[in-house]
Amino acid sequence: MELRKDNRPILRFAKLHSVMPMPNLLDVQLRSFEKLVESQPDPENQWDFGLDRVFAEIFPISDVNENFTLEYVSSALGEPKYSVEECIERDMTYAAPLKATLRLIVWEILEEGAKKGTPRRPKDIIEKEVYLGDLPLLTELGTFIINGAERVVVSQLHRSPGVVFEESVHPNGSKLFSARIIPFRGSWVEFTIDINDVCYVHIDKKKKFPATALLRALGYSTDADIFRLFYDVADVKLPKGDAKARTDLIGKVIAEELVDPETGEVLVEEADEIDEEIVGILERLGTKKVKIYQSNRQSLRGESPLVKNTIKKDPTENEADALFAIYSLLRPGEAPNVETARTALDRVFFSPKRYDLGRVGRYKINQRLGLTAPKSTTVLTKEDFVAIVRHLIDLNEGKGYTDDIDHLG
Repeated sequence: MELRKDNRPILRFAKLHSVMPMPNLLDVQLRSFEKLVESQPDPENQWDFGLDRVFAEIFPISDVNENFTLEYVSSALGEPKYSVEECIERDMTYAAPLKATLRLIVWEILEEGAKKGTPRRPKDIIEKEVYLGDLPLLTELGTFIINGAERVVVSQLHRSPGVVFEESVHPNGSKLFSARIIPFRGSWVEFTIDINDVCYVHIDKKKKFPATALLRALGYSTDADIFRLFYDVADVKLPKGDAKARTDLIGKVIAEELVDPETGEVLVEEADEIDEEIVGILERLGTKKVKIYQSNRQSLRGESPLVKNTIKKDPTENEADALFAIYSLLRPGEAPNVETARTALDRVFFSPKRYDLGRVGRYKINQRLGLTAPKSTTVLTKEDFVAIVRHLIDLNEGKGYTDDIDHLG
């Protein structure tokens, strides 16, 4: 005979025997709240939240001139003043005092140290325990007592952070693919492919810009740098008198510079698309072998022109141009210099205070894109953006699969 916790027997009137015992349906909320207020969390099995994690998102705080810095050291939760029954009788909130140890650092500017790379040093350090307020506590029944009334927090499902690849059908019947990066906190990024096989990026639903401009801003400045991310360099032999071999090169992208041996003039730059004029230059120079960018991926639809078409649509030519273009979308107006523009982009995607994928988001992105970024890296990386564009190229070539965003998995 099964017994309850208070030793009362459990009577069953079902005809079928239970396969497994009834789980504690409140366990999810009770365990998660325990992890939140845990004083000494287990570093191995630590969840993606906790009081330390909450304070770490806010601290350290600095003033504009960075003369003062307020740092978080630790926090402690006291004992509740009244029991659950007393709070219900007195119409009070069942809560415990939350105190945090904070450290204030006063910085001293050093004129002589500026040359050595240490322009400042701590002048004074003050550490004190500060009362922050009362934190409502969860009772054993999974409820909060607020002003004497029992209240519950209702759990609900929401989309986990990560990257999602989707597919839509254009009125002309062709498939258009897109990718969305959903963060726990921060700006949403969406990659879309239009009917002309050009990949665009939207940041927070703002005006779109070519995806190659984002790659340039991340440090892949030249066209050649971008082609190297997605293609291999292959040698193509050009036998003398073989007109077909030269004709087959038209539309390919050259992976080397062609220089006039007499004058030293650069006739063809790396990453130029080969046309009839360049074929004529190859014949005039008597080139027997030429390097081109070529995909090593086997595809039913053939090589995707996505990268080539996007570069043609991209008005930017280098890292600085791309940074200024993206800055004008994020903050309308001209950036004073390249560093300011780069800092603005870093704040959007690479600052832990402004952008957070969470450990779940990082795990899902690693799993979906085949990356090996550590789970502690909860901001985006350059490799994430490159892998997303690479996956969109695969989808465009008929490989890979899209996601169902409403799937409960």
